[in-house]
Amino acid sequence: MKTRIFRVKGNFMMGEKLQPFTKELKAIKKEEVYEKIYSEFGSKHGIGRNRIYIKSIEEISPDEVEDPILKAILEA
Repeated sequence: MKTRIFRVKGNFMMGEKLQPFTKELKAIKKEEVYEKIYSEFGSKHGIGRNRIYIKSIEEISPDEVEDPILKAILEA
């Protein structure tokens, strides 16, 4: 199966404030992206899934990647 790149936009509750986020991830299918986002925010910020609001998930081409770490992985 081919790995694709997705750009995820949404918000999460940090205390009483709603914080926007944009994240680029590699995944095989769109459903996998949800799990990665929930897992990452839960482990890094201690946020429950019910406090993460995903607005959009779109597949992007390698040329559109802005994340420097993901860009370096793709170029390797």
